[in-house]
Amino acid sequence: MRRFSLIAVPYLWLLALFLVPFLIVIKISLSDVAYASPPYVPQLDLTQGWAGLHDFFAALDFENFAFLTTDALYWKAYLSSLKIALVATALTALVGYPVAYGMARAPQEWRPTLLMLVILPFWTSFLIRVYSWMGILSNEGVLNQVLLATGIISEPLQIMNTNTAVYIGIVYTYLPFMVLPIYAALEKLDESLLEAAEDLGCSRLAAFWLVTFPLSRGGIVAGCFLVFIPAIGEFVIPSLLGGSDTLMIGKVLWEEFFSNTDWPVASAVAVILLALLIIPIVLFQRHEEKEREANR
Repeated sequence: MRRFSLIAVPYLWLLALFLVPFLIVIKISLSDVAYASPPYVPQLDLTQGWAGLHDFFAALDFENFAFLTTDALYWKAYLSSLKIALVATALTALVGYPVAYGMARAPQEWRPTLLMLVILPFWTSFLIRVYSWMGILSNEGVLNQVLLATGIISEPLQIMNTNTAVYIGIVYTYLPFMVLPIYAALEKLDESLLEAAEDLGCSRLAAFWLVTFPLSRGGIVAGCFLVFIPAIGEFVIPSLLGGSDTLMIGKVLWEEFFSNTDWPVASAVAVILLALLIIPIVLFQRHEEKEREANR
């Protein structure tokens, strides 16, 4: 009984916080927009018995999903979000790997301090951190002022309200999610393997590519998934740092819900986004299972 209770608790939590809300979103995506509260029909009325239940399901349709295929805005938003998330994930990996490698090769007594410095940004509000980049990247911001003062540029760079600013914001925000799993993989690396590779004639660079990098691949894959999955649905960063040309599905969702008050279409957009995210989530889970089996 105790074992059953331990297993039931996470499943009940998943049911209450994921499955039920997801079913509600699917129901809204199959509804029609209405000038009412809530702004969609049909509404389930259990007082009418089986007839009301039949009428409720009969009124549901897939018109909103069909509408998404007719408007280029939505598939362009999905493709743009996918591109931005992939590029930002690659940039985060390029920045995060050297940081994690330096932490793993630092003296043992320095590693807890370096780990704390990586986690330290989480102690500050996410919104405040994004707002701070507006002060850094704007035309009158710190970055342009420094570059102008040193004579590197003659006029301010237009970084704000561009995709470049969005990439900077995503890389900065999600960098710890890349660094931590890579550091965990590198920190467990047996240094005797590197010594053996060097004894067999490998240079340090060759030993890194033949030993260190392959053994840290699990951390890289985990970090890429942890960055890509939230980045593809990001809303705050493109809204604050991006411009009108920055098209991401998170912004489209917000506009459909709050500007157009079209909850059914917005829910259909969200369902498709979640379906797209299921693919990397399943791949990530399978990768984690293979890693656990390999470590047994």
